[in-house]
Amino acid sequence: MTSNFKTIHIGTFIKKRVDELNLDSERLSKILNTSEDEVEKIYSSINIHAELMLKLSKYLKYDFFRIYSQHLLLYSPSSKSEKSSALPQFKKNIYTKEIIDYVVELIQTERKSMPEIVEEYRIPKSTLFRWMTKYKKEN
Repeated sequence: MTSNFKTIHIGTFIKKRVDELNLDSERLSKILNTSEDEVEKIYSSINIHAELMLKLSKYLKYDFFRIYSQHLLLYSPSSKSEKSSALPQFKKNIYTKEIIDYVVELIQTERKSMPEIVEEYRIPKSTLFRWMTKYKKEN
């Protein structure tokens, strides 16, 4: 299954992770100190409070914040003239396996061409060619 990084429904991702770990809503409600109804609301939520997402990330051992980071990688406008900031500076963006799979699938299913991906996501052509060689799925 390919993730859609353009529109994020965080509750769906959380529910998928809970299912992968074979947890039930009752167990999760005890961990979060809330009702099972509240857990079901989390599953249907498009967004949740950052503190709750941090708790879920720790307990479910999955970085749900990275989903939003990947969205920023793919959809934020490039900034050529960045000024220095007092905020923490991070290393160069590193594409995750999920992003690579997503982009390779877009090309293979012909939903987007390589030039469209270069233009829209600002991924260098040489990087795309490397990904296509390394991660290409045989049909």
